[in-house]
Amino acid sequence: MAVSWRNWLANEGVKHLCLLIWLSLNVLLFWKTFLQYHQGPEHHYIYQMLGLGLCLSRASASVLNLNCSLILLPVCRTLLAFLRGSQKVPSRRTRRLLDKSRTFHITCGVTICVLSGVHVAAHLVNTLNFSVNYSEDFMELNAARYRVPGLTGVCMVLVLFLMVTASTYAIRVSNYDIFWYTHNLFLVFYMLLMFHVSGGLLKCQTNLDTHPPGCINLNKTRHQNITSPAHISAEFHELLPGEFSRSDELTKNTLVKICAEEPRFQANFPQTWLWISGPLCLYCAERLYRCIRSNKPVTIISVISHPSDVVEIRMIKENFKARPGQYIILHCPSVSALENHPFTLTMCPTETKATFGVHLKIVGDWTERFRDLLLPSSSQESEILPFIQSRNYPKDNWLYRLRRLYFIWVCREIQSFRWFADLLCVLHNKKIIGEKYQALNSRLFIGRPRWKILFDEIAKCNRGTTVGVFCCGPSSISKTLHRLSNQSNSYGTRFEYNKESFS
Repeated sequence: MAVSWRNWLANEGVKHLCLLIWLSLNVLLFWKTFLQYHQGPEHHYIYQMLGLGLCLSRASASVLNLNCSLILLPVCRTLLAFLRGSQKVPSRRTRRLLDKSRTFHITCGVTICVLSGVHVAAHLVNTLNFSVNYSEDFMELNAARYRVPGLTGVCMVLVLFLMVTASTYAIRVSNYDIFWYTHNLFLVFYMLLMFHVSGGLLKCQTNLDTHPPGCINLNKTRHQNITSPAHISAEFHELLPGEFSRSDELTKNTLVKICAEEPRFQANFPQTWLWISGPLCLYCAERLYRCIRSNKPVTIISVISHPSDVVEIRMIKENFKARPGQYIILHCPSVSALENHPFTLTMCPTETKATFGVHLKIVGDWTERFRDLLLPSSSQESEILPFIQSRNYPKDNWLYRLRRLYFIWVCREIQSFRWFADLLCVLHNKKIIGEKYQALNSRLFIGRPRWKILFDEIAKCNRGTTVGVFCCGPSSISKTLHRLSNQSNSYGTRFEYNKESFS
């Protein structure tokens, strides 16, 4: 089945447009900075020393500044939640784009790693060229006098290496604590970055009017009997070191400019401050706001142990408001002082009931310690299936009217359905008669889901309409549903794919 351009534009169009804009900014900034240091007269002498290594190091540094500022925006959760839930962003596709914030964060992180490698390699070449081409006539360009940029650069590479290796999927699954604590080293990374750019190593020439690049200062020549411009041009190779002359320019020009004074240099203003100050202050303010908001007490009113290592927690918090589909961040200092985790709300507060709750699957160290703290060891294996009374849920702010809901729940073992059985039966307004799970057995399918047949069936029942696909699950299922949502069908049904994202 061919990919439908209509479905592809609905699911991927805005995302790829933003990706193209981001990529264009990176390429444009890299090329502009490269030409600035390659052809700029104020960088003539330092370019003669370092060559293309200077251009590559500065161009990669400019793109690093851009991505080091953008990478902080996707982790401003409060800001993203405000934009997603307010009418400031009227387009549904644009609001769905905010759910891609985690993907954009990873993209910027990978870009930072790649360009950091280019930046380090270019500086290694610069070190070699400087040792070969350095001249005592330009003492102000002596890079050996500045040790702070080199030391901070090495430390930043080590911190970045730790953050990248701890962010891999294998480490995050096996030991989330390593990923969490190592990832918070980004604060150290930004502090080192501030010191790295404040060393004043890179300098540009300031007196271009009185000392054009490549001119000759007669007061410093070894030949005192020079009387003609032609003679000056002929002896130019002897007057200056060979590294500071261009043979192709000498063949084109029979005259050279005479210097009125020696070249003067000053350190470039550190551009990194301008790039990252705004996003860093925004992120710090947002973290401070989240810290103040999280200090309000939360009362746990019940903890229920379900089969298949699932724990349900019901809580009450003053002035807490939420809508179905949102998630909360749980932080328990008794379990971990800094670590916190997102969980989808399975029970939302209403106008008449302030209780909200989540279901936790015990799959890691944090959830195991959290369960042991809340439940006595004697009741962890008990089977408790509470009866949940029907209640009125608040309506979501959909731009299209919800007519039908297909709920597909995939589990590895049949016991996992048991803790959710009562709620499903209540939602369907069915009474459990005889066997407790008779209502579920009629729609139970054992084996791998037949997604293609299921999508065709849904498309047939919803001809010419838009069907939203919402996925909360592993990446393998997500990729399959994403691919099927982009494919065309003969019923004129358009699928819009959405995936739960803890941004």
